[in-house]
Amino acid sequence: MRIREARPDDAAAVVALRAIVHPYLVRGVESTRKMLADPPPNEGWIALVAEVDGQVVGWTSAEPNTSTSVPGFGDVNTLHVHPEHRRRGIGTALLTAATDHLRPLGVHRVRTMAAADSLPFARRHGFEPSREVRYSALDLTPPPALPEPPPGVRLWPIAEMDPHLLYAADVASAVDEPGDVPVDAVTFESWQYDVWDEPGLDKTASTAALVDGEVTAFSLVKRDGDRMWSDYTCSVPTYRGRGLARLAKTAALHRAAEAGVRIAYTSNDESNAPMLAINARLGYRPVTTLWACLADLT
Repeated sequence: MRIREARPDDAAAVVALRAIVHPYLVRGVESTRKMLADPPPNEGWIALVAEVDGQVVGWTSAEPNTSTSVPGFGDVNTLHVHPEHRRRGIGTALLTAATDHLRPLGVHRVRTMAAADSLPFARRHGFEPSREVRYSALDLTPPPALPEPPPGVRLWPIAEMDPHLLYAADVASAVDEPGDVPVDAVTFESWQYDVWDEPGLDKTASTAALVDGEVTAFSLVKRDGDRMWSDYTCSVPTYRGRGLARLAKTAALHRAAEAGVRIAYTSNDESNAPMLAINARLGYRPVTTLWACLADLT
């Protein structure tokens, strides 16, 4: 078994592994290759793979979290091991390499996600569950019915928008997003990398609701073939309670379905009652639950 930094030519193997362990996550080969060839702008990001006999059997990435004002907070992302190679120390080796990378960068508290059967592993390594996250799926054959926009509201593909307007709406809506730390320090540079320049972002399907030229709500579609991920759906605080987030998401789902998407996935914190209600009305069904887990690095 060998732990090493991931390379762009690992992209196909990484995506194939993710499809086995987390089939409800959507990030295609092109997006993964781009991420490995051109890493995120925040200093300290690293991607790691575990190899056995030249085969990629494990993956994780790690980074200081630069989206929050909380100092010393970091993430170990999507750590997973092929089912046939578990209980051989590979997960521990990946986690150790990730946390050893983060400590010299000043990270002293770290978050990771764990499925139910991985919670014992997480606890053995000092992590405790903090939040429950529901993953859901929606069959888009056919998509949910699209209501008429209310007077004064226009539905617009983000491909025809200034990304700075979308960024401003994203920042405004994320301030009270449920989570372990506030999302209150996102720079335009990092947002542009994570969202606007992401190869999987379908800017024609992704939809914003505009009132007097102002972005009041939007729903982002990240796509891989006939599968999509509803990356973020929100409304800015001053326009909440008017059904605009649901309207934007329904329009985005329709446009994605018209372009050949057959199934949509998303995730929501279990405390996010408004978005869970929107998804339930649209017909999403739960497929699994993961837990955000926190640990102190010593």
